Amino acid sequence: MLHTPSKQGNRPMLAGLLFTLALFWGSVASADPPFILVASTTSTEQSGLFGHITPKFTEATGIEVRVVAVGTGQAFAIARAGDADVLFVHDTAGEEQFVAQGFGVERRDVMFNDFVIIGPADDPAGIADAASAVETVRRIAALEAPFASRGDDSGTHRAELRLWEEAGIDPAGRWYRSLGSGMGPTLNTAAGMGAYVLADRGTWLNFHNRQHLAVLFEGDPALFNPYGSVLINPERHPYLKHDLAMQWHDWLVSAQGQAAIAGYEINGEPLFFPNAE
Repeated sequence: MLHTPSKQGNRPMLAGLLFTLALFWGSVASADPPFILVASTTSTEQSGLFGHITPKFTEATGIEVRVVAVGTGQAFAIARAGDADVLFVHDTAGEEQFVAQGFGVERRDVMFNDFVIIGPADDPAGIADAASAVETVRRIAALEAPFASRGDDSGTHRAELRLWEEAGIDPAGRWYRSLGSGMGPTLNTAAGMGAYVLADRGTWLNFHNRQHLAVLFEGDPALFNPYGSVLINPERHPYLKHDLAMQWHDWLVSAQGQAAIAGYEINGEPLFFPNAE
């Protein structure tokens, strides 16, 4: 006669199986390397910087870095919502406000480069000999020469808007194209249109579809472009990986991190300059 085990008799076997599966999945989960999610700007990714420095950080700490590269305004929103472990952007006033409002607990200067004003090599608005960055946008607006704006509330877009504001101009009309796109796509559009555009130097150096575009104006202190790392307030978002984020925050300004930033070059030209105190 075939003996069928009772349900009660199966319980020890089932419990043992569940315990074994729990151990297995626990070991699989623990085998995954730890990682942090960094809310950052498109310029740090599209310039190639993160591809250069994050492997060095991982080698030093065993922590992987996953980047959400968006406009600076979006990066702030992601960090405020607690959807990233740490913030790395380039809008000092916005970063300081983020901390003052209690969303962040510490900001550190990490590096800098500059913005450049790019346009058609024949420079129809004649900005190359302008006395200041503000004067360049006045000349562009006076001619209504095509201008490609990121229009995405990024750090670059915010810097551009400050120039128009200081010039006393509200840019509008068919000549002014607000694109709502990252730095690389905006440069592509500018190349196709033969338009002027404000860009960070790092992305420009890593940009290959230049066509007839050239750097026409640079060097004004108004075009200084600092980047900062900001820790997110653990009291607001206690579930984030604050201990791992602190290791990234510390590494960026360490001798090793600063050397990694300084060592990133294209054709012998550095894209960013370390400036931690």
